[in-house]
Order: sequence, then structure tokens, then C-alpha cells
Amino acid sequence: MLSVDKTQMVTKDQALTGRPAPMQIVDRHAVLGTPLKDPWPEGMEVLYVAMGCFWGAERIFWQLDGVYTTAAGYMGGWTANPTYQEVCTAMTGHAEVVQVVFNPQQISLETLFAAFWENHDPTTPARQGNDIGTQYRSAIFATSPAQFQAARASAEQYQRRLTDEGFGLVSTQIALTDDAGDGQFYYAEDYHQQYLYKNPGGYCNHGFCQVSYAAASDATAH
Repeated sequence: MLSVDKTQMVTKDQALTGRPAPMQIVDRHAVLGTPLKDPWPEGMEVLYVAMGCFWGAERIFWQLDGVYTTAAGYMGGWTANPTYQEVCTAMTGHAEVVQVVFNPQQISLETLFAAFWENHDPTTPARQGNDIGTQYRSAIFATSPAQFQAARASAEQYQRRLTDEGFGLVSTQIALTDDAGDGQFYYAEDYHQQYLYKNPGGYCNHGFCQVSYAAASDATAH
């Protein structure tokens, strides 16, 4: 069997086929008690973020006031309803993603973006620490043109901060969901959902990554 370079994105034609049946998961968030699947309450928005292993990433977002629910899943690739084992082969094209459902009246996109940029390294393509492969890439998948433009602007802002501090170039994939592989979010297996709540001592490689999203002067400006 030929070896696969897991840092190279698979093409649609090369990707595993998958299956028509969706992953079966529990109905409710283990921490928040809210539904894991739509329909969402009126006024909610959805944002998808990828920042390495989804265990720690999901916990970052469920702790934020104004976030209604979160879920771990796969997105940005071509394989229908993939399993974790398939995603780990790098032959699905999917990233490990967190679905963030939030109330924009209670939490801003800027707050979500700050949590995203500050808690992983967006300058390492297809890698977070020792986790290597396209499934660990940095990505923001927007569900509206307004989100997409805001995400692009936030990347430019954070790039300025990184450059000022002597760090490299942002490699984050920013796309509308329709332009992210097959455009579908696939729920991960039930044991991945709210993993670090169920396993408090479990693996997590997320935390403040040296550079704040906003400079102190920006944070105090009016």
C-alpha cells in the first residue's frame, strides 16, 4: 500500500466515498443541556471553526456566554458521513471542526474570533503541535457573506499582530460553507461530543498562543 502524505489535501476524486447514513448522537449537549441539532431558536447564528483537535476547541466555545450550543464534527472535505478513523487517514479532506451556535445579541463575532485566534497557532499549515495532517488545519467556515467578510478582516487584523510580534503568516482557510468541500457539516461520533467534560483529564493542546487578538491600545480605544 502506498503511503499517504497527510499534509496534502486530498482531491474530490481521490476521497473516500463514505455512506448515506448520518452519525447517530445524543440529542442534548452534556454541559449546556441545549439541543445538538437544529432547528435552532429564532435569531441564532452558526459559525464553524477548525483549530486542531476538536476536543479542546469545543470546550473553549461552550464556556463563552452567548453560545447556545456546540458540537464536534467534520467539515471541508468530500466524504459523506465519515468516521473518525476515516478522517484520520487524510483521505476524506475534512477538518476537525466545532459547530458554534450563538446568539449575536449576546456575543459578537469579534469575541468568537478572539477565542479562535488566541487559542491555537494559525501559522502552521495542516498542523497543531504534534498533531499533523489536514484534519488539524486551521479554518473558519462562514454561514453568511457577512460572516465571511468579518472573518477575512479578523485574519488581516491578527496577521498585523503576529507580524508585530515576529511570528509567521496566517495559513487559516477561510471560506463560505458552500465552498468548503461538499459544504456539509457531519457530526462526529457521540464519544467526541463534549469530550473534555466527560474526560476532564483528556488530551488538550489548546491555550493562549502568545499573541492577543487585539493590542492593549486597540482594546481601550473608543
